[in-house]
Amino acid sequence: MAIWNLLWLYILILYVNNGRMEASHKVYPQFQSLSAVNIRQLHHTAFHFQPPKNWINGPMYYNGIYHIFYQYNPKGAVWGNIVWGHSVSKDLINWKELEPAICPSKHFDIDGAWSGSTTVLPSNKPIILYTGVDSNGIQTQNYAVPVNLSDPYLRKWIKPGNNPLIDPENGVNATAFRDPSTAWWLNGRWRVLVGSERNSRGIAYLYRSRDFIHWTKAKHPFHSAPNTGMWECPDFYPVSLSSKEGLDPSYMGKHVKHVLKVSLDDARYDYYTLGTYLTNDDKYVPDNASIDGWAGLRYDYGNFYASKTFFDPAKRRRILWGWVNESDFTQDDVKKGWAGIQAIPRIVWLDTNQRQLKQWPVEELNTLRGEIVKMSHQKLKKGHHIEIQGITAAQADIDVTFYIPSLDRTEEFNPSWEDAQRLCANKGSTVEGGVGPFGLLTLASKDLEEYTAVFFRVFKTSKKHVVLLCSDARSSSLEDGIYKPSFAGFVDVDLADKKLSLRSLVYIHTRGIAGENCIFGPS
Repeated sequence: MAIWNLLWLYILILYVNNGRMEASHKVYPQFQSLSAVNIRQLHHTAFHFQPPKNWINGPMYYNGIYHIFYQYNPKGAVWGNIVWGHSVSKDLINWKELEPAICPSKHFDIDGAWSGSTTVLPSNKPIILYTGVDSNGIQTQNYAVPVNLSDPYLRKWIKPGNNPLIDPENGVNATAFRDPSTAWWLNGRWRVLVGSERNSRGIAYLYRSRDFIHWTKAKHPFHSAPNTGMWECPDFYPVSLSSKEGLDPSYMGKHVKHVLKVSLDDARYDYYTLGTYLTNDDKYVPDNASIDGWAGLRYDYGNFYASKTFFDPAKRRRILWGWVNESDFTQDDVKKGWAGIQAIPRIVWLDTNQRQLKQWPVEELNTLRGEIVKMSHQKLKKGHHIEIQGITAAQADIDVTFYIPSLDRTEEFNPSWEDAQRLCANKGSTVEGGVGPFGLLTLASKDLEEYTAVFFRVFKTSKKHVVLLCSDARSSSLEDGIYKPSFAGFVDVDLADKKLSLRSLVYIHTRGIAGENCIFGPS
């Protein structure tokens, strides 16, 4: 690893992670195919859950156990044959794989058991709502319940005979009607959102029920926006105005805002708005500063999609999970959404400025920290690198703080630079700027022919400084024809103390390298 540009490395603490995740993988011969890609246990990263194959969705906490349900094609890393895989954990680190919770078996889901959510009812009974697809491509919302509530792992689930619960009515696009949200309770009725699209307008439909079985569609959409395409995996939840603590999805009060997240099928990224839930009208209104669609806020400025949050009542926190495509699949594979892995679980809360959310990796990840390497007060000269020696582990957890002695040479920010990812790709980690690039070269080869750069650039406007954070994998491999993207975002931080801090989780998995980065410090 290396660091570069003209400033001071204030302090760096690198934790070499202990081992890898332990997981038990039971083989189901009836679901096997030679086309499926099995993950080698050696590269099963401990930072986040990985299924044996394919991608993930649907978390829950129930009676002391964390459950993850994931969309999973046991016959291969292609779309089709979708079942709900199921794994459990007591600590979000070590996972035990169970048999699939839901398999296509009925006329309403014979073409796949697609995404959905879990809800724990007041009687402490969990229930799954999911989208089933029939042989004609019609999408309906269905439910499943545990066979035995005394089983701590809830291994077996059944689909009652009164499915489907919600059919697409007249005026609803029956082939774009999916991904029911976690339900919430208000004024004697349950409420749930279903994502849809009509004439390029993204839509979140609202349904109400007194008994969780008989559902009625609201007269007006809960929220919609033109020219945003299909809204997948809608997620709606409250956040506190004064605390980092998470809130139950049914919590209402004066001291909360609400978050509406949708996964834009056209963009393949997750976007969210902050706003007000008008409970009398059952409608959601984003704040003036929150924008629907491609110009809006994102949870994550990397390759991150189909996320889901859940409330963890044991630790009073809201945990965010999503899936991220493997770094070296072909671009065509990534566009098709094939073969992802689970992103690092994070807690999420409202920033004190009330204009954005903040995130941080769950505290359980700290238990993986082992050997410590420290550096401090290192002067970084322009074009030079400082090598952090002796690091051979497949995983590392890095906290680094940079001190910028002077911001006088900061470049002017061009208002046309709206697309952070394009700006990162154009300037890269080698084009000299006024302040930047500076950061980390991770997983670098000795001759620096291969590396993944994680770095900052600082710009200025007439009112403030603009900080660009980039993760650029274009130099991560000399091999051609693999997916080597650059990702970036403009981060909202205060440079009054002239310091920028970064936490970077670096790991190798299955087919290549990966990593996730969190900026921290004053904001």
